[in-house]
Amino acid sequence: MSAIATAPAETTVKQPLTAKDFATDQEVRWCPGCGDYSILAQVQKVMPTLGIPKENIVIVSGIGCSSRFPYYMNTYGMHSIHGRAAAIASGLKASRPELSVWVVSGDGDSLSIGGNHTIHFLRRNFDINMLIFNNQIYGLTKGQYSPTSEENKVTKSTPMGSIDHPFNPMALALGADGSFIARSMDRDPKHLQAMLIRAQQHRGASLLEIYQNCNIFNDGAFEVFTEKGTKANETLFLEQGKPLVFGAENNKGIKLDGFHPVVVEIGKDASIDELWVHDERDFYKAQILVRMFDDPRIEGHLPRPFGVFYENDRACYEDVMAMQIEEAIAKKGKGNLDKLLRGNETWVIN
Repeated sequence: MSAIATAPAETTVKQPLTAKDFATDQEVRWCPGCGDYSILAQVQKVMPTLGIPKENIVIVSGIGCSSRFPYYMNTYGMHSIHGRAAAIASGLKASRPELSVWVVSGDGDSLSIGGNHTIHFLRRNFDINMLIFNNQIYGLTKGQYSPTSEENKVTKSTPMGSIDHPFNPMALALGADGSFIARSMDRDPKHLQAMLIRAQQHRGASLLEIYQNCNIFNDGAFEVFTEKGTKANETLFLEQGKPLVFGAENNKGIKLDGFHPVVVEIGKDASIDELWVHDERDFYKAQILVRMFDDPRIEGHLPRPFGVFYENDRACYEDVMAMQIEEAIAKKGKGNLDKLLRGNETWVIN
């Protein structure tokens, strides 16, 4: 009897995902030159590196220019209601903890009508990544001042200049006990990619503020931090375990005078060994860092920090909730929903 040859089973080699796999066929409808284009491009570049299947990623947005994001990402998503993206995302994470959930919001959406939800999202510590696109203006509604607009800001809704004191988003997040707080910008793609990855790697609520230029209603709001001629002297990039050094020739640094940060010239005012060394786990120094929020137009101002301000490990809400449910089932059994709904007092109507 001769042996019957069988053809080898075909194996399908799964190709690695690319940025194109995360782009949809929808026309991207932001104003030409908007900083949102850069943020979208960086998110699409980063997503394939995370090793998460597209079907396990969900992007939830509120209302605003940034909130069109789910249309342009080839993942699951929801364009929700004004200011409620964090609440909706929290409910999703509670019921489907295995999903990678991202919130995309603007400074108006997340810090005005949605400010309450942002605060409670941070304190509850769901394992969700929140991206706040901060352009210091209401863009979608055509140029009114926002919670992050500077004082005396002249807009359509403040023709004589805003008298509101602006929010400091990083300080607000730290005050709400956020477990991961970071800042980046639309015009530094590599840094933004690194911060997106760090946010996703963090186990807990991550808040990443992204300075985003609105070239129609608030063009150049962050120009001093992004332009080649001024960036080196106006920005301070935080790196874990490294001294706080900045300047066009890396000749400036930050030294602590008690609890007060001061700018020094390295080699003249202080040696590099005397500089403040960044520690992402130091809660008390993080409180100083988030307050380095000076108006760059004022003489003697401090540089603006970018990077991870603070990170700590804290139990996630969805994990503790799951443990409570398991304990309840162990003590009382699985339960009967129909019996619960009927209760102890029911009537039969003939």
